[in-house]
Amino acid sequence: MKQGLQLRIGQSLTMTPQLQQAIKLLQLSSLELQNEIQLTLDSNPLLEQDEQESVDKESDAENKQELSQESIPDNDNKSAAESLVEDRAEQTLPDELVLDTDWDKIYDNAPMYTASSLKQSDNNDFFENQSIVTDGLFEHLTWQLNSAHLSETDYQIGQAIIDAVDDRGYLTETIEDILSGLQQDEPELELDDVEAVLNLVQHFDPLGVAARSPADCMLIQLRQMDSSTPHLRKAIDLVDKYLDYLASNDFAVLKRRLQANDAELAQIVALIQSTNPYPGALVSQNHAQYIAPDVYVSKSSGKWLVRINPENAPRLRVNDQYAGLVKRGDNSKQNNYLRDNLQEARWFIKSLQSRNETLLRVAKEIVDRQSAFLSYGEEAMQPLILRDIAEALEMHESTISRVTTQKYMHTPRGVLEFKYFFSSHVSTADGGACSATAIRALIKKLIAAEPVKKPLSDNKIASLLDEQGIRVARRTIAKYREKLLIPPSNERKRLF
Repeated sequence: MKQGLQLRIGQSLTMTPQLQQAIKLLQLSSLELQNEIQLTLDSNPLLEQDEQESVDKESDAENKQELSQESIPDNDNKSAAESLVEDRAEQTLPDELVLDTDWDKIYDNAPMYTASSLKQSDNNDFFENQSIVTDGLFEHLTWQLNSAHLSETDYQIGQAIIDAVDDRGYLTETIEDILSGLQQDEPELELDDVEAVLNLVQHFDPLGVAARSPADCMLIQLRQMDSSTPHLRKAIDLVDKYLDYLASNDFAVLKRRLQANDAELAQIVALIQSTNPYPGALVSQNHAQYIAPDVYVSKSSGKWLVRINPENAPRLRVNDQYAGLVKRGDNSKQNNYLRDNLQEARWFIKSLQSRNETLLRVAKEIVDRQSAFLSYGEEAMQPLILRDIAEALEMHESTISRVTTQKYMHTPRGVLEFKYFFSSHVSTADGGACSATAIRALIKKLIAAEPVKKPLSDNKIASLLDEQGIRVARRTIAKYREKLLIPPSNERKRLF
């Protein structure tokens, strides 16, 4: 075979470091982006944040200084500084300093916040969802156990019981298993000893903790109520013997077994519903997780406007002082280090700008297509898929997927993820299409208005939607209803 040379012209996409960095920044959430920016600022000396606020503060300080200098009077052609020194020199201190005695006259009283004032105030979320460090359920129960003044043996039993309580407040081990574990060190222990300490722990705060089941937990709380509570005995009998009938809404059997009419059964069920089947949830270390939106959407002059959240996209710039050192042109190790970091800083700023531009373009296109939803609600949501946005912006679907993942939009209807605006479509009778989100909203609306004694079945909901021109199968209604966490019609039936 004869060897030869050929020249071919072609195009190929190469994953350069710049492209890899741009893709990485594009798929980061707002919190991850802030961490990435901070790491880059710490590692690259040529990259710095544009501190515009410091410039504003300096200008404000200069203005205040000019005003203070103008307020000092001119006394006999003396300088303001000399007059001020003379005035201070003539001042004498009193024998008794007025400090603690007239503190209220010197400083304004700070507002006092009490429980009653916070409830009466319109802004009653002053202390709401504050991310403070609190004890968990284990620490809360252990503190009460330490305060019970038990013997050493009973304390060990109580500690073993608390160790077996999960976050919901339920006992995850049987008392026989707890006893067998304790008998290795205390062979004389008996089952009655564990039962006695378990009964004590179950009456700790929150009441019903360390229960074996939800029924056991509700029974503990019911038995602690005042004996004069109406229908208390029947409520205890219902939870103890007929709880399965209540779960299946078999009210006919309950009325017959408890010998109660509709009104009495309604009061019995209301009494049971006043208990808490998950007492461990009352003592939780989970704090509110706040979401910082990536874009803000607002309406002005009849048009929807989209803007980037400036807190998630700080302004970065190259340090001019270090960048000037790179112009020396030598090949020293220090200069090569500065040159490499200068190039990386420029790449990072460019990638960050590209991310913001892409995010803004996608957000504007979504808002333009879902403007009806922003104006009228979920029932006006239009069908939308990633391909529609990709074709409109001449981008790849993978890019749109990266942009819309873990990105949030602050709208008049709440903070919503970009993915929320995408949904499949269902054909209508007139040849159009309706989004799945709109159908779920209609299902939720129909179920909310249904009679409680005769709830709508899935077939009935399908026929009602068909009357509106939306043809949906019964199994599709069931699937959407399950996504909305709505039980079937037999479980939604109520007598009151």
